[in-house]
Amino acid sequence: MHDPTSSNHDRAMAPDGHGSAAAFVSKRVHPRTLVTTANGRTGSAAVVELLRLGHPVRALVTRDDARAAAWRRLGAEVVVGNMYDRRDLVRALNDVQRVYHCPPFDSRHLHGAMLLALVAEEVGVEVIALMSGWNPHPTHPSVMQREHWLANNLYRRLAVDVIHINPGMFAFTYLLGLPAVYHLGVLALPFGEGLNAPPSNEDIGAVAAHALARPAPFVGRCLRPTGPALLSPADVADAVGGVLERRVRYLAASESTFVKFALAQGFPRFQVAQVRRYAAELRAGAYGQAPTDHVAEVTGRSPEDMASIVRRYVNDPARVMPGLRVGSMAGALRLGFRAWLTRVPDLDAWERGRDYPVITGGELAHESVAWRKAAEQTRLHLMPDPGT
Repeated sequence: MHDPTSSNHDRAMAPDGHGSAAAFVSKRVHPRTLVTTANGRTGSAAVVELLRLGHPVRALVTRDDARAAAWRRLGAEVVVGNMYDRRDLVRALNDVQRVYHCPPFDSRHLHGAMLLALVAEEVGVEVIALMSGWNPHPTHPSVMQREHWLANNLYRRLAVDVIHINPGMFAFTYLLGLPAVYHLGVLALPFGEGLNAPPSNEDIGAVAAHALARPAPFVGRCLRPTGPALLSPADVADAVGGVLERRVRYLAASESTFVKFALAQGFPRFQVAQVRRYAAELRAGAYGQAPTDHVAEVTGRSPEDMASIVRRYVNDPARVMPGLRVGSMAGALRLGFRAWLTRVPDLDAWERGRDYPVITGGELAHESVAWRKAAEQTRLHLMPDPGT
């Protein structure tokens, strides 16, 4: 952990039952926070919430587009850069005390997380809220979840304090097939009858923002934002139907059907290869250790229910996926036809061909005894804290 003589904040170590924690007071009255992937789903929500709380915000974006202009109008400083380029990170982290790192969902995760950590150490960042997920562990078949597990553990051994933000399956994932829901009244998902308490993008971003605004109680903590109630996919279909004022039927789709529709809709193959694993975990009950009280604990307000989330996302489908539109009945039927023509690829062979660090005999979260033990305590599966 930090040597307090070399840090830009004063710290006193205090155990809280969640791993190491720090009670510190920043030497800045209004610490500046950098939000990476600031145009993303939870990054954008964190920018808005931090500004609402009166904190100076710097938004790291890849393009100087309309969203970047909107951040400037709201009062954020915008840095356009490449988070995989050390020079851009040094520029973005200059005179920054706190960071919400929400990494892109791609194969460069560990590279970006480690580069950010090293530069953050170099410039004297106080604390990082690190986004990961509910299911990382060291023998997961998803390379993304193994790299999340590596980053979570490595950050706890660096000279920057960390707050873990680890939601389960997000609410927006239930609405990726919104055109079919809207026009055909069918919510088709590969989730079986699995239970989950889906959190909104906005609640996740708000948890990160409030934890960074008042970090002392949360350093070392694993914060799992959830919705207020466990829901089955059929319950979600009922919530969507209530908003749309029509009957919406849940259809438990196969993995191959999910893959075909996701690829036809334009999802990157890397994301599809990972999400099929998470869907299998949801079907098996891996997200059922919920709800938590973390949204209320950190933000002081109740988490959004599914109907409220659906209402906002139906009115603004880009919150679900950039470029997503409800469109027309003809468009929904064309998507179905494209999916029917789409060949189901061998995603395991595709991952091997990309030279990803594939392992044999991997375990999904619910198949790992160590992961289940941590999950029963509503915690990430982490190695022991260094020095304990």
